[in-house]
Amino acid sequence: MKVLVPIKRVIDANVQVRVKSDQTGVELTNVKMAMNPFCEIAVEQAVRMKEAGIASEVIVVSAGPTQTQETLRTGLAMGADRGIHIQSDEELQPLAIAKLLKAVVGNEEPGLVILGKQAIDGDNNQTGQMLAALLGWSQGTFISAVEQDGDKLKITREVDGGLQNVSLPLPSVLTVDLRLNEPRYASLPNIMKAKKKPIDATNPADLGVDVTPRVKTLKVTEPPARDAGVIVGSVAELVDKLKNEAKVI
Repeated sequence: MKVLVPIKRVIDANVQVRVKSDQTGVELTNVKMAMNPFCEIAVEQAVRMKEAGIASEVIVVSAGPTQTQETLRTGLAMGADRGIHIQSDEELQPLAIAKLLKAVVGNEEPGLVILGKQAIDGDNNQTGQMLAALLGWSQGTFISAVEQDGDKLKITREVDGGLQNVSLPLPSVLTVDLRLNEPRYASLPNIMKAKKKPIDATNPADLGVDVTPRVKTLKVTEPPARDAGVIVGSVAELVDKLKNEAKVI
């Protein structure tokens, strides 16, 4: 069974994000980029499935500018077999990405698609669900555990009320949560091997997908600075401020 893992290049989680002076977006020039943390978990899960003999091939796919190949190489160094780069300098929104992935699924015919539940830049949490709907496949979202049971998957979902156990028929789309696994670090030998692994190049036009944005960002601003705290002299004063100033009680 082939496993397809969509991944995304985002600002490194340890970098402080800054808004552009014209408020059209966030600053990306000379900013450290990395693979989305949820995507790392998805790659790790696919590689573990291959090591367990469940998956025969792990393919990582990513859409974006030329620099996106660096992120694909990271996925290959973690253990993926080959990569697919959808070259595009356009702003790619969730529905467009889902349509691109549907086209890739049609070409590659994987039995399973595993992706992060969301990207830490847009926090949309939409692509996996949209892809499952477009494909007509079963979906398991926010998963924290997964195991194969014949031609089905047993998964554990993290929901507001706790955990939910679900059985899914294959083919399926899974979106992973933080507690599914701990991604491995790519070793130096694997980083060197990744340089020789193939990355196929394509673009939205070749895949027959219109990626014109449907949503326009009007303005991006930084959150307001927090006001300085105050020291109160008594419990009565604290209650008064919470009631009359903060208005939380």
